[in-house]
Amino acid sequence: MKALVYEGPGQKSWKDVPDPQIRDPRDAIVKIDTTTICGTDLHILKGDVPAVTPGRILGHEGVGTVTETGSGVNAFKTGDKVILSCVSADGSCSFCKDGLYSHCTGEEGQSGIGWIFGHLIDGTQAEYVRVPYADTSMYRLPENVSQEHGVLLSDIFPTGFEMGVQYGQVQPGDVVAVIGAGPVGLAVIATSGLYGAAKIIAVDLDANRVEQARKFGATHGVNSGDKNWREQIMDLTDGWGVDVAVEAVGIPATFEMCTSIVRPGGNVANVGVHGTPVSLELDRLWIENINISMGLVNTNTLSMLLKLIAEGKLPAEEFISHRYSLADILTAYDTFSRAAETNALKVILQA
Repeated sequence: MKALVYEGPGQKSWKDVPDPQIRDPRDAIVKIDTTTICGTDLHILKGDVPAVTPGRILGHEGVGTVTETGSGVNAFKTGDKVILSCVSADGSCSFCKDGLYSHCTGEEGQSGIGWIFGHLIDGTQAEYVRVPYADTSMYRLPENVSQEHGVLLSDIFPTGFEMGVQYGQVQPGDVVAVIGAGPVGLAVIATSGLYGAAKIIAVDLDANRVEQARKFGATHGVNSGDKNWREQIMDLTDGWGVDVAVEAVGIPATFEMCTSIVRPGGNVANVGVHGTPVSLELDRLWIENINISMGLVNTNTLSMLLKLIAEGKLPAEEFISHRYSLADILTAYDTFSRAAETNALKVILQA
């Protein structure tokens, strides 16, 4: 089969690799029908995720068709259309029982790390993929949900909602600022309304993304390139800052921006993937009574978000900016990596 293979920092290739095989009775083999590219994939290609070694097939999002199941798979059969969760869960360990699938202690990849696709085992940017713990790591795709919309549930919607909205403890009437209006930041914006945020401020260097964020539920926009960007945000509050500041980029500057605009007693929710250390001004922040959260998505809200998408309650279609065939994945990566020029959000790849 063909797959996108990581060859080291800055290097990737679309080439022939062996077809995946059933290794464990709980495995399934899935033919990838639709996949996409994530900002985390770009972090990997920069060398920010050293656990990804040369030879690894990239990708952790996908919708596909089950072509084979191990003897221990009971919930799915050949021919089923499924959504693949970006986080794999054996469903039986103590973390999984607590809904903390991101720290599944199953033997696949590395015990305690649930994100294994395109990280610790071969991923979904391929014609076929082996899915460990199939019964508890796949979700049936309803007939009234398209594959393109389904693939958004592999990662960005659960990540934005769980790590931004839930971990950020958004409450009815809150003012929420989301720094970084890329796909995951937009997912935070799109789901903040579920918990009753009164104002949602999109903050980005890209004026187009700031404007486009209104389609996803942003009530206000601020260009962080403006000299008075912080004053603009403060003017949208009572002068004390936002209730929830969400970091959705993954660089030190944007995290520090969040800590500079959150009100006393507020919440900073880090969603971005960081490749370098971030300084924390505890000498200034200790007295502010703020909460800082961070983490890897669990995808334990995937089923609920799937129901909302099925009923048209989330702006799934607005996320899709480009479509390519899977064979054109190198062109798709180029488009996605130059989002400021191409206005790329989610780039859909179809077999």
